[in-house]
Amino acid sequence: MRVARLAPVLLVLPSTLLVLLFVYGFIAWTGWLSVSNTNDLVVSPVRFTGLDNYARLAEHPRFRIDLQNTLTFGVSFITGCVVLGLAGALLIDAPVRGEAIWRTVYLMPMAVSFIVTGVVWRWLMNPSSGLNLLLEGAGLGFLKSGWYTDPAVGIKAVALAAVWQFSGYTMALYLAGLRAIPRDLYEAAQVDGAGPGQTFWRITLPLLTPVTLSAVIVLGHISLKIFDLVVAMTGPQGGPAFSSDVPANFMFQTTFQANRFADGAAVSMVLLVVVSSLVIPYLYWSLRREVRR
Repeated sequence: MRVARLAPVLLVLPSTLLVLLFVYGFIAWTGWLSVSNTNDLVVSPVRFTGLDNYARLAEHPRFRIDLQNTLTFGVSFITGCVVLGLAGALLIDAPVRGEAIWRTVYLMPMAVSFIVTGVVWRWLMNPSSGLNLLLEGAGLGFLKSGWYTDPAVGIKAVALAAVWQFSGYTMALYLAGLRAIPRDLYEAAQVDGAGPGQTFWRITLPLLTPVTLSAVIVLGHISLKIFDLVVAMTGPQGGPAFSSDVPANFMFQTTFQANRFADGAAVSMVLLVVVSSLVIPYLYWSLRREVRR
């Protein structure tokens, strides 16, 4: 009996210890660095500096631009994925030939890494090739743009590439949600004389609210941590005038190129707090919802 009780604990113990060390242990170490004076390779003695690194970070012009870019990217990315994903799910949920093919087409971009996506879209949006040449060849040269090299566009061009890659993910979520809605509700609505528009706004959309919330949380989490796509499309400097720079890129350059470990740790802790403020309430809501069931 004692062995049977200890077996599950012993099986979970190694992974638990590794998570405590390499996740929470390093989070604690990063938190300590963010309130220390370790802004050099050799610091002696290491001492506690309070919130000085955070105060300096709040006054940094690049970090302020990065926060604005993150907000712009997040709104554009989440809105585009939700709208296109819902539209795609509604089209596929309707009687359509080759449903499996259309699902594959929507989901195919997810099989590509952000690096590959960034390289491809960088070519498409290059001022001297790709999409601009196609527009010029089609007689639409007036629509030509510098895209990611244009400070007025900047991070929005990166958001467009991200929407292309992840709209299939939201489509899959919405399609599963649509297939879970009882058809009896639609039949009852038809009997009551409700049209397609009323059915969508009063039945479909409200019942898809949990799906929408899940999609927003996941996509918001991705948008806050975006790094590889930005670097692949706009380079390590985040485009001209930091027009497509993000906090993760700033953190990488500050920590591993400028060797200002305390400042880089402060950026990472700010990102951790922002991501946690988004994810933890959602997890709490999900657990309460499961308990009610």
